[in-house]
Amino acid sequence: MAVKTILATFAVSLALAGAAVAQAKIQVGCTATSDCASAMVAIDEGIFKKHGLEVEMTPIGINSNIPAAILSNSIQIGGPTSTVFLQAVDGGLDLVAIAGASVMSPVNQDSIAAFVRNGITIKEPKDFVGKKVGAPGLNAFLHVLFVKWLVDKGVDPRRVNFVEVTFPTMADIIKSGGVDAVLTAEPFVTRMLNAGLGSVGARYAAELARTDPIIFYAASREWADKNAVAIKKFRDAIAESALIVNGDREKASASISKFTKQPIELVKATPPNQSEPVLKPEQLIWWIEVMSSQKMLQSRLDTAKLVLK
Repeated sequence: MAVKTILATFAVSLALAGAAVAQAKIQVGCTATSDCASAMVAIDEGIFKKHGLEVEMTPIGINSNIPAAILSNSIQIGGPTSTVFLQAVDGGLDLVAIAGASVMSPVNQDSIAAFVRNGITIKEPKDFVGKKVGAPGLNAFLHVLFVKWLVDKGVDPRRVNFVEVTFPTMADIIKSGGVDAVLTAEPFVTRMLNAGLGSVGARYAAELARTDPIIFYAASREWADKNAVAIKKFRDAIAESALIVNGDREKASASISKFTKQPIELVKATPPNQSEPVLKPEQLIWWIEVMSSQKMLQSRLDTAKLVLK
């Protein structure tokens, strides 16, 4: 009996060890922007491995698809925008933010723009009325921010026709005239300008001048509860790689170019979004207020429960 007990205990130990190894294999899903640069750099510079994690990145076409990808376990950690995350939680999905990724800052706000195709003239906010505007995710960061800008300028956003357009397809859709404008960011703005596809209609993020989170890393609460050790390692790695994102343009640009499949020269021409690895619950208050004013939220969200301690 004693031998059987020892063998049984050994078998359980092996199973637990196997589970621990499995937990360290993490798929991180993000869209093709520089917002998840800290994860990109942590992979390319071996920082995740140094912290005992095996991490791969999965490109996600539309940011609003990230919550579903997390819950389906096709990815374990995703980089939803603040707005996508909050609306998903409001809709009943049990997600929790585990680390910060990017924030708005004076350095990167000019990189966000409403890019207008040739043949369309935009001189002031009201000129967007009646136009077909592509957003990389309805109710995602760029869309909600643009609606906030329109409202502040006295324009009814309901008079603008919004459709979803992924970042990689924006140039082709602008060129074909499928939309009148797209809500986008660098390096896509410069790429379309260099191709002669149109002009910048508005630098709306710069006019709003906010410093709130753009994207942060999130997981299902169930996965987070079961993987506390892996999350601690993930946070430590992200904090280390954030220093490189904010301080070493060469390394950051190389990682961003590799993941987004954008030319390295184009990526280097634009500073990556400011990486902020620490996310505090109070940083979500402004987004909740904005989304509530746009009637995007149905419940009163408790920010203290949204960010993992």
